[in-house]
Amino acid sequence: MGLSDRLVAAWYAGHPALGLLRPLEALYRRVARRKRARFLAGEGDIYRAPVPVLVVGNITVGGTGKTPLILWLIEHCRARGLRVGVVSRGYGAQPPQFPWRVRAEQAAAIAGDEPLLIVQRSGVALMIDPDRGRAVRALLEQERLDLILSDDGLQHYRLARDLELVLIDAARGLGNRRCLPAGPLREPVERLRSVDAVLHNGVEGDPVGGYGFCLRPRALVNLRSGERRPLSHFPPGQGVHAVAGIGNPQRFFATLEALHWRPIPHAFADHAQYSAELLDFSQRLPVLMTEKDAVKCRAFAVDDWWYLAVDAEPSTAFVTWFDSQLARLLPLAP
Repeated sequence: MGLSDRLVAAWYAGHPALGLLRPLEALYRRVARRKRARFLAGEGDIYRAPVPVLVVGNITVGGTGKTPLILWLIEHCRARGLRVGVVSRGYGAQPPQFPWRVRAEQAAAIAGDEPLLIVQRSGVALMIDPDRGRAVRALLEQERLDLILSDDGLQHYRLARDLELVLIDAARGLGNRRCLPAGPLREPVERLRSVDAVLHNGVEGDPVGGYGFCLRPRALVNLRSGERRPLSHFPPGQGVHAVAGIGNPQRFFATLEALHWRPIPHAFADHAQYSAELLDFSQRLPVLMTEKDAVKCRAFAVDDWWYLAVDAEPSTAFVTWFDSQLARLLPLAP
């Protein structure tokens, strides 16, 4: 286990040594609060888009199911006749320039794994740029859109927003509820009181003060052929090499166990880069990975490599609430 993995484990399980980081945490909290105060006061270079902007983010480090929920939001808005675009920081992307329009045929090294996944799955217009305001401007120059979804960016206060959705992994929660580097929080926990909705990933019902949503496995997809098979393609007890380079790999492994397979876990760092040699495991079993990992492995995949396609399924109460927000933000939309 690497240093970063040990630190994350300490944030969620507790460790007395974290007390040594309290002075740094206090400094981090002051900077975070000052940054938000400046935003609320309208100070600094803040871009206000001519269309509503919805931020989908989190206040914790690590995965919360954000990409599947963004895909659900895209399709839900389209079903209501809305033209949707997405902007993203493009973590790990190395395009020739910023802003950069992500296309389905690009390599993950150019586009970034999560933006490429979103485009390949939905065909949505998506622009990456660490300056999300600049990304929004560039996207609106190319497309007529009714609505912009910002993939992450809750703490990117150079972009004005009309709605803030925050996701929390229900299994891990907020850890020790402390800010970086003493805990996993990007902002103090009281920030949750100011957002528009909090969604808890992995909850069937709606917890007090929030909404639940789940990630539902739908199919197995072959990396080489694109062939889509039902989950019954792997019988109960099937052994698989489970590859996950996401914010919370254990969630993926637990999903495979819930499907009654026997995963041999191979956890990698979030946004990890892969090679055929790295995934050449000695025991010959099917390799099963997340869709986010798959976009980086198609070029060298072999016949028995698959990814698990999952869809976000939010609660009925959230769908009703979200539709009311769309009606408020876009009263004249088709």
